[in-house]
Amino acid sequence: MGIAVSNWRLASAVSALGQLGVVSGTALDQVFARRLQDGDPGGHMRRGVDNFPFPEMAKRIWDAWYIPGGKEAAKPYKRPKPATKDGPREVRELCIVANFVEVFLAGEGHGNPVGINYLEKIQLPLLASAYGAMLAGVSYVLMGAGIPLKVPGVLDNLAVHEPASYPLPVTGAQEGDDVMMRFSPREYMEHDLPPLNRPDFLAIIASNTLAITMVRKANGKVNGFIVEGPTAGGHNAPPRGKPIFNEIGEPVYGERDIVDIPKLRELNLPFWLAGGYGRPEKVREALESGAAGVQVGTAFAFCEESGLTREYKDAVLNDVAAGKARVITDAVASPTNFPFKVVRIQGSLTEEETYKKRPRICDLGYLRDAYRTPEGAIGYRCASEPVTVFLSKGGKQESTVGRKCLCNALMANIGQPQVRNKYVEQGLITSGDDISELQPYLPAEGLFYTAKDVLTRLMSDLEGLGEALTNLQEVAVPA
Repeated sequence: MGIAVSNWRLASAVSALGQLGVVSGTALDQVFARRLQDGDPGGHMRRGVDNFPFPEMAKRIWDAWYIPGGKEAAKPYKRPKPATKDGPREVRELCIVANFVEVFLAGEGHGNPVGINYLEKIQLPLLASAYGAMLAGVSYVLMGAGIPLKVPGVLDNLAVHEPASYPLPVTGAQEGDDVMMRFSPREYMEHDLPPLNRPDFLAIIASNTLAITMVRKANGKVNGFIVEGPTAGGHNAPPRGKPIFNEIGEPVYGERDIVDIPKLRELNLPFWLAGGYGRPEKVREALESGAAGVQVGTAFAFCEESGLTREYKDAVLNDVAAGKARVITDAVASPTNFPFKVVRIQGSLTEEETYKKRPRICDLGYLRDAYRTPEGAIGYRCASEPVTVFLSKGGKQESTVGRKCLCNALMANIGQPQVRNKYVEQGLITSGDDISELQPYLPAEGLFYTAKDVLTRLMSDLEGLGEALTNLQEVAVPA
């Protein structure tokens, strides 16, 4: 669900109702810094910070970013420095505090589990971010958009406050180059703490091959899988085999992209099905197939508690109500080379038209790639940055075609658009293909529905499931 759409409010609402609420862990340092610059409406960030275990670090972060009463609307947000392989320290501290606060608030007021979802593609903030979430007692870590073989071992080490490392993919790296990211919790601790809960690790997969690889080669325990099909929102795994595209340029998926559920059951690990499972009959189907439950993103993304702005919710839900909602799979929008789902809102500019007007800039940098410079150092580049800059860093011209700045667009989705010389960043809404299935949630008048409405409908067809219900762990896991 992009950046902070599945925020602490939504995750709290879902967990409080007995299912597993999951916060998005993407760019939480940026989100937290902008909430503070907006004056911390409601005082929720202050409440989270007051419960952070290291008060000196908390004070540094608060003093650096908080603006009483909030910044002027026409002024730009101050940006944290982009993370690098080795820090910097102030960014890692911001990641620790931001992830702690998001998980703490999601778990506040109920005793039920909370999870957090990271993208393997975004490695640079990972170690500090995971530690912050674990300080808050996160119960599950979910990760996709890559092959997270080393994450289970990271969680093992962080749980006992021991140093953790994670390999950074560096294009052009040579033998002997140091490409390992390192994080030592005790360098950031202000006092000793008992061991932390080691969260269960759920790998997000799109193939049986990846599931088997995770079980056999991960450096720690894999506790289960989220099986995400190509109809799910956000980033999708590319189709297997030679790329084939339809008449509007969308990647075409085939039988090789369908996970074999009976074979997956042979691994004897719980799994949740995702991508088109946001309907009562699909929840029942999943449980009857042996799944522990389903992950649902689209239905929750447009509910009252989600982080999307009211403007974007209304625009999309109006299209849903009119039967005109449309989602395309953009094969080139994301700098990650993963296909990305985009909602086409009726009566507004397409993302292509929007990006023709947008100054091409990369100033958040979460989707940058690391590369080896001619001098042997590590540099960073993004296919969505200015073309001449990208080419000067050794990038290829063809890699820039059709790229969008997802980082800035997803921040705009949640009401935190950057302002540059009167240009205000525009959003880019993502959703699963089953967006039309939101119609049953819409009342006769208005466009308002809640997370409780989603759960009530999802669980309305479970009668008679017997043992499958007895073994049910979570029915709804917001993406």
